[in-house]
Amino acid sequence: MRLSWIATCLVVTLLAGPAFAEDQEQKQKVAEDKAQVLEKKATEDPSQAPAPKSEAITQSEVQAVDPSGTAPMDDAITCLARSIYWEAKGKEPTDMEAVANVVMNRLGHEGFPDTVCKVVKQGSETKSCQFSWWCDGKPDTAQEEAHYAIAKEIARKALNKQLPDHTHGALYFHDRTVKPVWAKEYINTVDIGMFRFYKPHDGDAK
Repeated sequence: MRLSWIATCLVVTLLAGPAFAEDQEQKQKVAEDKAQVLEKKATEDPSQAPAPKSEAITQSEVQAVDPSGTAPMDDAITCLARSIYWEAKGKEPTDMEAVANVVMNRLGHEGFPDTVCKVVKQGSETKSCQFSWWCDGKPDTAQEEAHYAIAKEIARKALNKQLPDHTHGALYFHDRTVKPVWAKEYINTVDIGMFRFYKPHDGDAK
């Protein structure tokens, strides 16, 4: 009887495996499609209200994207989550959310690209990356599963327009342990954790 029960469990597990993988792939596709739409809307109208429930990325959908942290950076969720992860992993949630704020503030703003991935990778062609981790020559894969899951959840909220802007319209930031020369050209909007945030003198991010 016991052997029969074990055999039944094994069969169920084997049959459920492909079904689970297919479900995760479907969720990933839905999440990436939604993110593309939300990214475009954010570019056209950065001040828009939070995404309606029918358009918003869900928690289970976002976690199905790039589950191992090794996917190519070619969709909005992966690019935003990986940037949050590498800039602020292990820091307080507000620090991580503030990094997401800067990426979203740049999206479509004059002088910055109109997709999340282009914003994150800007300057790489001239080795003058806006986000230093993208040009440091190290592997860009996420290594700590728990931290990356948090980063993806923050990316979801940012794309859904469900995050408050902790940075007050900042387009730039740096670690507070350094004093870059460029910082003198901008207005310091706020300090959050280990970061200091800035915006241009001629107004807020639109």
